[in-house]
Amino acid sequence: MKRKIKYITKLELVENLSDNEKRDLKQVTEKFAFRTNNYYNSLINWDDPDDPIRRIVIPTLEELEVWGKLDASNESKYMKVHGLEHKYPDTALLLVTDVCGIYCRFCFRKRLFMNDNDEVARDVSEGLEYIRNHPEVNNVLLTGGDPLVLATFKLEKILKALAEIPHVRIVRIGSKMLAVNPFRVIDDPDLLKLFEWFNTETGKKLYLMNHFNHPREITDEAKRAVELVQKTGTTLTNQTPILRGINDDPQTLKQLLEELSFIGVPPYYLFQCRPTAGNKTYSTPIEETLDLVEAVRAEVSGLAARVRYVMSHESGKIEILGKTNDLIFFRYHRAADPKDRGKFMVYRRNPEAHWFDDYTELVDEYRVEVQEEYV
Repeated sequence: MKRKIKYITKLELVENLSDNEKRDLKQVTEKFAFRTNNYYNSLINWDDPDDPIRRIVIPTLEELEVWGKLDASNESKYMKVHGLEHKYPDTALLLVTDVCGIYCRFCFRKRLFMNDNDEVARDVSEGLEYIRNHPEVNNVLLTGGDPLVLATFKLEKILKALAEIPHVRIVRIGSKMLAVNPFRVIDDPDLLKLFEWFNTETGKKLYLMNHFNHPREITDEAKRAVELVQKTGTTLTNQTPILRGINDDPQTLKQLLEELSFIGVPPYYLFQCRPTAGNKTYSTPIEETLDLVEAVRAEVSGLAARVRYVMSHESGKIEILGKTNDLIFFRYHRAADPKDRGKFMVYRRNPEAHWFDDYTELVDEYRVEVQEEYV
């Protein structure tokens, strides 16, 4: 029998919240959408007001503090046709849904869940045609929203269409579903058959890019879902932002990276939390976070330590490499502008910086002419 996961979109239906909490937090959910489910709520220690799983999904009044932008990385700049972003030559993003298993409070695409948003394409045919006409695109990322919210037959149509495009060699699915509702995988053999078909019959490769933020999300059920997906020949990886009060302490981050490597879901990226509206309470200073990342990387195996600490900036994916007493070093891991590819950058340190712009907007004070010794 398939387990019944109950999705909750109204705060007043969360039984573990007091009436006062529901009343106070209503103003937050009127601004930013709310969604959770009974499985994910069961992971919360409701006796702890600072519980990290609670911080992931339950609103806080701090989200109302004015800070950041709804589209912090200016993704709309790279929207080529409805529902498709094309920022780097070889990679296209298809926004296939505006729904997730839960709505993370720190989501960088929370704008998609607002009533007046129209970035997601219910019909992806225009995006598929764009990919067909751009032979430089060899990998496609299905995102949104969470593609695994889609019914399997809808996901099948998209995967079969992509399989018929000769120059597309890789399809990635960005999903937090294994963390928030592993029964989506465990109880759907048709989904697993679809994954296996794509990996064995098309000559192409499927990747599932997971989004485990905290080790408590790696439950026995989640591990079972991971095993089932692995058996289909799908490659699994993980990416997470560093989040204040969730995974920004050394022991938690170390445990997360290690547990992921133990179950065969190697960590891929650690992201700087984007300066998205409502996210100030989750953001950590870059230089403080760099110390955290390097301290943890020194204590885990090479499989876990290969994770990269990056920012998904408007201009590209910028890796934070290291620092001295006075300077901090960056490099474009991916760049939207060809002239920036691989570019190495040196700035004077700014302990208050939460984003790359906090260095570049104070060029006279923080920029350093790159001397030969730094190249």
